[in-house]
Amino acid sequence: MKHEKSEELREKIAILPDTPGVYMYFDAAGTVIYVGKAKNLKRRVSSYFNRTHDVLRTNLLVRNIADMKYIVVPTEQDALNLENSMIKEYKPRYNVLLKDDKSYPWIVVTNEMYPRVFLTRQHIRDGSRYYGPYTNTAVARTVLDLIGKLYPVRTCRIPITPEYLARGKGRLCLQYHIKKCKGCCTGEIDHVTYGGYIDRIRQILRGETQELMNYLRDEMTALAAEMRFEEAQELKESYKLLENYRSKSVIVSQTINDIDVFGFDDDGSNDVYVNYMHVRRGAVVRSVTLRYRRSLEEDRAQILGYAMEEIRQTLGTQYDEVVVAEAPEVEMPGVSFTIPRRGDKAKLLEVSERNARQNRVDDLKHMERHDPEARTERLLERIKSDFRLSELPHHIECFDNSNIQGTNPVASCVVFKDGKPAKRDYRHFNIKTVEGPDDFASMKEVLTRRYTRLVQEGEPLPQLIVVDGGKGQLSAAVEALDEMGLRGTIAVVGIAKRLEEIYFPGDSVPLYIDKNSETLRVVQHLRDEAHRFGITHHRNRRSKGQIVGALDGIKGIGPKTAEALLQHFKSVKRIREASEADIAAVVGASKARLVLDGLSQADA
Repeated sequence: MKHEKSEELREKIAILPDTPGVYMYFDAAGTVIYVGKAKNLKRRVSSYFNRTHDVLRTNLLVRNIADMKYIVVPTEQDALNLENSMIKEYKPRYNVLLKDDKSYPWIVVTNEMYPRVFLTRQHIRDGSRYYGPYTNTAVARTVLDLIGKLYPVRTCRIPITPEYLARGKGRLCLQYHIKKCKGCCTGEIDHVTYGGYIDRIRQILRGETQELMNYLRDEMTALAAEMRFEEAQELKESYKLLENYRSKSVIVSQTINDIDVFGFDDDGSNDVYVNYMHVRRGAVVRSVTLRYRRSLEEDRAQILGYAMEEIRQTLGTQYDEVVVAEAPEVEMPGVSFTIPRRGDKAKLLEVSERNARQNRVDDLKHMERHDPEARTERLLERIKSDFRLSELPHHIECFDNSNIQGTNPVASCVVFKDGKPAKRDYRHFNIKTVEGPDDFASMKEVLTRRYTRLVQEGEPLPQLIVVDGGKGQLSAAVEALDEMGLRGTIAVVGIAKRLEEIYFPGDSVPLYIDKNSETLRVVQHLRDEAHRFGITHHRNRRSKGQIVGALDGIKGIGPKTAEALLQHFKSVKRIREASEADIAAVVGASKARLVLDGLSQADA
């Protein structure tokens, strides 16, 4: 690294996730000196430290960085909004672009008898509804323009009230005559009908934009049919903007004022992670993750109570409303607990839980970098738990049958040790005792041959056998182990074609493994290896049979002659292309003539 930093900071950078988020740099005094956003946290933060920058100010920033923290968020837009709110909160010395306190625009639907809809950067608490923020002003203007085409909402600032209408002072303006307004100021349209327009506009601003999308698509088609291609192109650009449109931000919401959020990550192990986020004026301004290790059998409610008390004492937090997934076991007079099911608070809780989960991942990465064996141990513990094993599966073997239309039946055995392929221990089997395509009997033969030999030679047996197939193949494997007296010594499971279904002996109901589980990835790798290894052997066997068969059919040419020719020329194709003299040099003149005549007759 061009800029040498502490081992602790380098470690934090090395295990950053490849996700959107916001990062904060601190100086030696613990002051926030820079806040930045990233589409990919790992790539963005690493770029500061792996080279010398052309801009002097950037080099000064990097030189002063003593520590770094980050918050992960669902989208790049959320990162942009969070960056904006945190810059306003901390005012870091190296952030210069947002120091004018510029806000992102919102679309407001005013709280009036005949509401107006317009773009604003100011938030006034008068009962109006605000939608956004919009990090792309062009998108916001496109939405407003299209709403204006769909619904005749008024644009004037006249304070229309029942008293105003009763006085009859309103005058119809140009907007009415060009059919952009229904004459609200004179009562030409009643406020109930107008309210129906506003309800549909609010639906669009909440993100339910299908009506708008359909309108644009129909208009584009109509304009293109009339060969008005420039106008159609303008609508196409608006359509694309609308496709990227998001009406709400998880991170910044004007519907939320000051709240505290506690998110959990509890995977059933001894370690529990609790993330705390403080939301001020609708924006996340602080995020802290605590790690607890269960000493007895504390449940989530108890641990949440510990976390709330620790945050209160450490940060001096005074709780008012706390958003949680479940109520904590703690007495806090005056504090209300909200367990959201939908809406902005539920999304904030999801972001908090995501950060708690990311901290667990970071800790695991940190541990595994310093102790690679720890990852192996953790992986084997997970497989042991998922497959209900009595011991860690340091040695796993997977079997797969392969035949095409019943010809050349073979089987493969692949071996994994400590979760990784041990390719030197892979084995092929040519099926000897089974007539025709019988996968069940073939599986039984292969397992019997494999483990009879291992026992006879005193070789170690695996802790787990994985059979590629459902209940039928599993039953054949269990029968083989029974006959060898190994039932109970080696665990065996069957994997169905969809991979998520794992069958256990004597249980007709399969186990479904989480698609994101490391266990499933190991099983998938096992089966893919067994399939690849078996198919390769099967193809080689068929190919060899076809080649030898072409020479075996020639009268006067025996197996030794055929083998000598194939060793020299490598293929039948090259034998056909060789001259009689070249062939005679290998097998003699008389046999060379027989070979050429035989191959010519076969080609005829």
